Amino acid sequence: MGRRLPTGIDVLDRKLSGGIPAGSVVALSASPASQSELLLYELTAPRETLYLTTERSAEAVRDAIERTNAPTGSPEVQHVGGEAPLDQVGRLVETLPRESTLIVDPIDILERRERTRYRRFMNGLQTAMVNTESVAVLHCLSGASPPAGRDLTEYMADVVFSLDTRISGESIENRLAVPKFRGGRALSETIKLELEEQVRIDTSRDIA
Repeated sequence: MGRRLPTGIDVLDRKLSGGIPAGSVVALSASPASQSELLLYELTAPRETLYLTTERSAEAVRDAIERTNAPTGSPEVQHVGGEAPLDQVGRLVETLPRESTLIVDPIDILERRERTRYRRFMNGLQTAMVNTESVAVLHCLSGASPPAGRDLTEYMADVVFSLDTRISGESIENRLAVPKFRGGRALSETIKLELEEQVRIDTSRDIA
């Protein structure tokens, strides 16, 4: 995993020595009430992207991407649902071109499937990312009752991003941690972010 693929988010690319190693699976953990989707939208900018939405409609995601002022690409957006979401996503992964980005938003519906089948899916996903030199980003919604497969997602992921959003009085603080980074060095400190019209580093206070 020597070659890096830029995320399209300058502050992240600088901290990660140019981006994410090609062939990686990334787990992005964030609160459902956070602006984590803005990170996902900007991840579509650098290269061809397949954006799989498991909760919102494809039309809603396309509209949100078009309305944002953040720099984005023009991803192919498809809704995944029904009785066999693992099979649907697996078939779509097989169509990925080289050096592309796959986003699954959120991954929760897949994590609730039978553990053996979900493990098989994750192994296949990792193989597909390595073979195509691509990057997969799995949006993991944090909360009081995470899906049974969440520990497996974070264990098998090559990179883990954890977005912590805290509300204190009139202020909202977003901090991004990268506790796991195979093929590179995990960050020892968090990055304070502004998640408004686009992703920026927060320079108004101390910068971790």
